[in-house]
Formats: sequence, C-alpha cells, structure tokens
Amino acid sequence: MNITIMDTTLRDGEQTSGVSFTASEKLNIAKLLLEDLNVDRIEVASARVSEGEFKGANLIFDWAKEQGHIEKIEVLGFVDRDISLKWIRNAGGKVNNLLMKGSLKHCQIQLKKTPEEHIADVKEVLGIAREMGIRMNIYFEDWSNGMRNSPEYIYKVLDALKDEGIDRFMLPDTLGILNQQEAYEFCLDMINRYPDLNFDFHAHNDYDLATANTFSAIRAGITGIHTTVNGLGERAGNAPLSSVIGVVKDLLKYDMSIREEKLYQVSKIIESFSGIRIPSNKPLIGENVFTQTSGIHADGDQKDDLYFNDLLPERFGRKRTYALGKLSGKASIQKNLEELGIELSKEDMKLVTERVIELGDKKEIITKEDLPYIISDVLRSKRVEEKIRIKNFSLSVARGLRSVATLSIEIDSQIHEGTASGDGQYDAFMKALWKIYDRLEKKHPVLTDYVVTIPPGGKTDALVECMINWNYEGTLIKTRALDSDQTVAAIKCTTRMLNVIESLKANNNLRTNGL
Repeated sequence: MNITIMDTTLRDGEQTSGVSFTASEKLNIAKLLLEDLNVDRIEVASARVSEGEFKGANLIFDWAKEQGHIEKIEVLGFVDRDISLKWIRNAGGKVNNLLMKGSLKHCQIQLKKTPEEHIADVKEVLGIAREMGIRMNIYFEDWSNGMRNSPEYIYKVLDALKDEGIDRFMLPDTLGILNQQEAYEFCLDMINRYPDLNFDFHAHNDYDLATANTFSAIRAGITGIHTTVNGLGERAGNAPLSSVIGVVKDLLKYDMSIREEKLYQVSKIIESFSGIRIPSNKPLIGENVFTQTSGIHADGDQKDDLYFNDLLPERFGRKRTYALGKLSGKASIQKNLEELGIELSKEDMKLVTERVIELGDKKEIITKEDLPYIISDVLRSKRVEEKIRIKNFSLSVARGLRSVATLSIEIDSQIHEGTASGDGQYDAFMKALWKIYDRLEKKHPVLTDYVVTIPPGGKTDALVECMINWNYEGTLIKTRALDSDQTVAAIKCTTRMLNVIESLKANNNLRTNGL
C-alpha cells in the first residue's frame, strides 16, 4: 500500500505562535517540500487572510505552473459562496480544501444553522467551484468530537455529499483529543461505511499522540496523511513529517514517495525560517538522536552493530556519532579517533580515556574536535616530572576593584603561600607566584606571548587551549594546557613551564623547548 502525504507546514504550520513566513520563504519552502522531499501535495495558505498570504500563494502558484506542480497545491477555503473561490482563482490555484463543520455542536452553536442549512450552503459552494474549474476537498472541522458526540451528523453530511464530485474527505482531530483506539475505530467506521470515498487523516498533538493516532488511522485503512515539517502547528502542533516517515516505512512497511535522505536538511532550513528550534531529542531530526553516549553502546556497535535499529542515520542524510563524557569508554573514544585518523597505544588510550571522563564528570561538553587537544595535553603532561605543584588557589574578581589571587604551591616538598592583586585574575595569580619566587630567590621567566584557542567545532563551555611562550635566560619555552576555564588553562600552562625549567636546570640543558 502507498501512503500519500499532504504537508500543511505553509498553512497549519504557520499557525504556530510566533511563526510568519515571508512570501519568499513560502516559495522556497514549497520548492523544498515538492522537489527535495517529493511530498505528494502541499497546503500553502488560507483564503482571505491577508495581502501577504495572497502574495505568497501567488508566487508559489506561478512557479508551480512552470514546474508542473499546480495540481499538488491546495488552499484552505471557507463556506462563503464564491469569495474564497475567487481568492484562490485570482492567486492562481486549482484546489480548494473547503472547511465545513464536522460536529453538530459546531454547526448549531458557531454557525447557528441546522445540518440541512449547512449542507445546502456547502452544496452551493461546490456548484460554483465546478463552474470555475476548481477541484474540491472537504475538511470536517472538529470531526473527532463529531464522531464522539454526534456521529449521526457525520453520516448525514457524508450521505449528502458523497456524490458531489469531492476528491478527498479530510478527517481532522482538530483539538488533538483522540487516543489510538478511537482513531482506529472512527477511521475504520468511515472506510467501512463509505468504501468508495477517499479519506485523509489530520492529527494534532495536544496529548502527544499525533504520530500514534496517525499510525492507528493507517492501520484502519486511511491512505492520505497530513503532516508538518518539525511538527509545527497550532498549540502543540501537528503530526511531524519525520515521525510519520519512520512509522509508515519501518513499522507498517508501506511505501511513500518521500526522499528521506533530504529530511534533515529541509528540517534545518525550516527551523531557521520559523525560528522554532528543533528539540535535540526529536526523532530523526534532533541534534542528538543519532549520538551514542554510553560506552557500552559504542562497544556493542563495534560488535556486529548490536545497538542499531532500522533508523540508520545515513537514510536521513546524517551520521552516527559517539558522545564524549563521563560515560565514555574506550570504544566511544576509539570511534571518534578513527574518524580523525588517529591511533594511540593502549597506555596512551587509557590516559586519554581518564582525561575525557574527568572532563565529563564536570558536565563539560566534549566534541570529536576536542580530542587532538586532549591527546596533546595528556601526552605532554607525561613528559614533565612535577617537582612543583599548585596545591590550591583562590581567584576573585569584582567590578571596580582589582582582582586578588591567593595560592598555595609545593616546591621541593615545601608548601609556600602568597597573595597579590593585579589587573585581572591571571595577572594577580602571577604576581602572587612571583612573590613566592622572590622570597626563595628563584629566578622567573618573562612571558613573551599568550594565545587562547577554542578547538574548531568545539563548544566554548567545554575546552580552552592556552599556549604561552616564555623566555628564561635566553631559552625559549613553549607550554600548552587545556581546561574549560581560560584562567585555569593559563595557570596549568604556567605550572608546566615552572617544571620544565626545573627539569632543564637539573640537566643543565637550557635551550628552546616546547611542552
């Protein structure tokens, strides 16, 4: 069975609070939906809403005529004799999705009409549409409440309209009230009673059941489904196209025309146009949904893909990644290193793994691009014997006041303390350090260059690499260190430099060194 998609991102999706697409954005979204994603039909506007809505629809229709897509584009119209129909015709449209009442309560209370009167008004619009050459579908607004509370009204309407040449009858869960059992039973009732009619199902997500109800509707025999990209829509939104793709293809094993490899790209563009962020855990399109965090999962993936399911990221134009943090094991790190083309010995891998876990335990975000910096930091630390250790330090900063630093340092197994103020936290730290060195009559180097680098692609709250050049009695010393805090990275650089000097003095080998 083939499931067709009518995507209503440009109509129902634009009813998301705060979302208003420009005419140019509407045109580009229409192109993405029809040509990149290969959606079967799209709904692009509501008739009579605004001049901007008309301009956007007109742009889309002009393009669609040239590309042969005109019959795939639909507009929501109203039971207002010929007013909506003329709006659609003047914009260049050929298909009207007529909004009529799908529950007796709406008919009697909102319209203040009997079912017979409302049916007569709808038939009048249908007659005018035939004369104008406009194809008609019908939305049964509040159909789900109608099936719960007044099913005889639904049957009466369908009996009256089933022979009126309507292409599709659209069954919306307008207020998102259905559960899976109701969606199945109500849709099955429609299909059994009217086997010759074409039905679409239109789900809203108020109870977070839009995708589940879509699944049930298809199981009942519905072949036309309405979606929006990223689940945009009024209140809690509509059934997301991304979720429906997975359900239809993998769980129901039905065919669709959608080019799923284009899904992520289109979703990100519409995220940008709409200003509505995609949740990081949104199925198929969220930033983290193809990221394994647990080390045991990465290990399982190395052993015959034990933690894979049918939703392979490559299907959707994406890649599987392995998060680095406190849950990382060797397998996660190995997967990232393979992508970077880096090999480590078992001993070095152990040290790097410990460092990644240490950073992750601080809740730092660590990326693949951080790894070369971490490796460099860990391996360089191995080279220097630590004769000098910073035991503790305290840094303070306040607006309008000089920064103050207090530190405790171990030199030759003796603890020394110093306090100083300075122009910034690192300057205060260095002055406190040199106070201690002066008391001990130890020479200290001159700082000649100071560079801070954020790893490419890394998160700024994860790692900062500090590189400092020092001159000690004519010998150039370069040190690097890594931390999530810039000042702490600089302090680590400084401590490393002090130990390099001690090592060089011990070996009587002062020359250019880099660590």
